[in-house]
Amino acid sequence: MSLEEYKGVFIFAQQVDGELSSIALELLGKAKNLAEDLDEKKVTAVLLGSDVKGLVDKLAEYGADRVILVDDPALKDYRTEPYTHALASVIDEYKPEILLVGATAIGRDLGPRVSSRVHTGLTADCTSLDIGDFPLEPSPARETKHKQLLMTRPAFGGNTIATIACPDFRPQMATVRPGVMQKIDPIKGAKAEVVEFNPGFEENDCYTEIVKIVKEASSVADIQAAKILVSGGRGVGSPENFKILEDLAEALNGTVSCSRAVVDSGWKPKDLQVGQTGKTVRPQLYFAIGISGAIQHVAGMEESDIIIAINKDENAPIFDVADYGVVGDLNKIVPALTKKIKEALAAKG
Repeated sequence: MSLEEYKGVFIFAQQVDGELSSIALELLGKAKNLAEDLDEKKVTAVLLGSDVKGLVDKLAEYGADRVILVDDPALKDYRTEPYTHALASVIDEYKPEILLVGATAIGRDLGPRVSSRVHTGLTADCTSLDIGDFPLEPSPARETKHKQLLMTRPAFGGNTIATIACPDFRPQMATVRPGVMQKIDPIKGAKAEVVEFNPGFEENDCYTEIVKIVKEASSVADIQAAKILVSGGRGVGSPENFKILEDLAEALNGTVSCSRAVVDSGWKPKDLQVGQTGKTVRPQLYFAIGISGAIQHVAGMEESDIIIAINKDENAPIFDVADYGVVGDLNKIVPALTKKIKEALAAKG
């Protein structure tokens, strides 16, 4: 493998039913930063689907300088084999130095299969991406390689953080957790170069047939889209006691979320979990109530604009990341806070 042949930062622009997934736009934002560090002029989005050319302009507005479009009826709905064939063919043809894929249900299926097919490595579920030297600690016994993609992810159940590189193979591939990277502000009217590419599709024994698609409407709120989150931990005491958090969230027009301990106890569904093994959130206001502040939880919410912690333990680690902290009994503090907020809103009219 000639590493010099591989150039540019690519992202897989996931779309479902003709709608771009938010992770595609988040990856474009990070790809722009990586491209700048590599002195690359273009960021490329790879768009796979059927009749999806109408999505190109939105990709351009969020940072794509070029869109490689593979548009074919075989790609109408996600199926492992045709999507793997399409993305692997794009890699073989255009040779990206870096390829980022969202760590979604689709990305977690697609990424490893593509990396295996093109004979490179993949770092899964990344929470941070940087360009730097590898190894991280120089050693006379090992050559230092510059401008490598340093991929950081939780390891051993979130108890440690690992930084991984792929210095000897290309592309350098990573799946990235939704909600971790930030979109750029859209550039209205931006246009991207469109390259239409089709490797051809011939059904084989690995092709699955979709008989029926059944969509289940979720009644659980999307915590990653919430501007205000009221999050509870084991310290709330019981599932019934979450009612006081729900009252506070309602007063603020916010959403309730929780820690892993709450999900493990069966008090709340996993869709509401914040943290390394849950979802990464960036609300404008985050209440951490009865949450100790373990590193696994903090990693999922530390980028919130304002963090308010309420805990009876004055030494709880959550206070280290909180902008405001209240030490005391949440059963007294939260209802009193809710009452004051309602009174203030009523007085405001």
